Amino acid sequence: MACKLKYFSKPLQVRKVIPHTLLLVALAIILLPQFNLANQPLGEHQHGSNNVEFPTNQLHPSVQRKLAEVNKPAIKSIQSADGDVIDCVPMEQQPAFDHPLLKGHTIREYPSSRPYATTRNSTRMMPHKGHWQLWKESGETCPQGTVPIRRTSPSDVLRASSIQRFGRKARAQHLNITLSQKPVAPHITQHDSAPSAHDHAIAYVSGGVYFGSTATINVWDPSVEDRSEFSLSQMWILAGPFNGDLNTIEVGWQVSPELYGDSHPRFFIYWTADAYEQTGCYNLLCSGFIQTSNAIAMGASISPWSKDHSSQYDIKILIWKDPEKGDWWMEFGDRVLVGYWPAKLFTHLRNKATVIEWGGEVAQAISPSLPRRHTKTHMGSGRFAQAGFGHASYFRNVEVVNSENQLETISTLSTSADHPSCYNIRAFYNSNWGNFFYYGGPGRNPACP
Repeated sequence: MACKLKYFSKPLQVRKVIPHTLLLVALAIILLPQFNLANQPLGEHQHGSNNVEFPTNQLHPSVQRKLAEVNKPAIKSIQSADGDVIDCVPMEQQPAFDHPLLKGHTIREYPSSRPYATTRNSTRMMPHKGHWQLWKESGETCPQGTVPIRRTSPSDVLRASSIQRFGRKARAQHLNITLSQKPVAPHITQHDSAPSAHDHAIAYVSGGVYFGSTATINVWDPSVEDRSEFSLSQMWILAGPFNGDLNTIEVGWQVSPELYGDSHPRFFIYWTADAYEQTGCYNLLCSGFIQTSNAIAMGASISPWSKDHSSQYDIKILIWKDPEKGDWWMEFGDRVLVGYWPAKLFTHLRNKATVIEWGGEVAQAISPSLPRRHTKTHMGSGRFAQAGFGHASYFRNVEVVNSENQLETISTLSTSADHPSCYNIRAFYNSNWGNFFYYGGPGRNPACP
């Protein structure tokens, strides 16, 4: 409780003549609504969590400063059915330009070129089923020259473990294997019998030089057991050692009740230039990524998503390094150019990537005071890889971008999983889906205690 109450500023002034019981009642009346909002249990799909407004003068100054930092003045706002508010912010006023390295930066509307498919090596991309974002169902759009930004609410900030870590992944203290020390996936410790803070089931390539990747990612709504946990499916672009200088670009979908206040699958991006220590963040919650599209909102709900024995929905992602300017561009769906990470944000990724990973990750809440057991949080669909199409989640048409700016089929796609009895992965190849794999699992089960 103490860590939540510290966000509220002025202490209550209560006369000493008020009896102790009455004082407690007064405290409850004033603080209970805010406390409940920050700590309320979440249903399967809680709606409207961002509609509750806090009186500004009841918020701690640090919370007010954070909200002012991430919520830029908008020329139009759009209400989403899930409770989100999407602000249409002038492109040149987006959070990216608060970064000291981007002062005076001229926005690039387009990359110098886009990766092209090679006749011999590239797989044929099948049309992917409908993908979009829930806020678009309102029929409203952001005007040209603006970018849609999900508005951060006071409750979003109050759910975080601290102001400093709001919008950031946990520091990667468990990532202690450098890319040069081990040829396998660098942040996987295989077959460890004890539950760790993070579980992965991934495919990867390493040992080469890479300039981007594309993949089509199946979207589900995995169950998340604890509000502080998350389940995601993403692509990692990696370079550098894990001892404080790791560079990553990450794109995919995630369910994170702590970050978003609900259990919807949401499109997200992430980056760091120092192994998740001080740089980078989710979406546009800090300066760095420059958005150029007025059609996609980072952190917004994806709708619809896949159901077991029913229609399957996926999103197509392409990330590549501009061969002339060196920036890392992102494309979503059918050639929707979303924006870019300027090369100057990075050290190792300023040149190239040395590892690319695709797959799932689950963050587990571990308490030292409780018996260690695995979370029930699902990865992917919550089904193991062997369940196959329509049941297990998948990545398909997985390719890399080579030094010639070509999309290239991967000759050998390696796989790895922390705890295969909890979450697993199986890779395949065919002429339609190229390199693809199924992955996921239910978490705790009789074989995964």
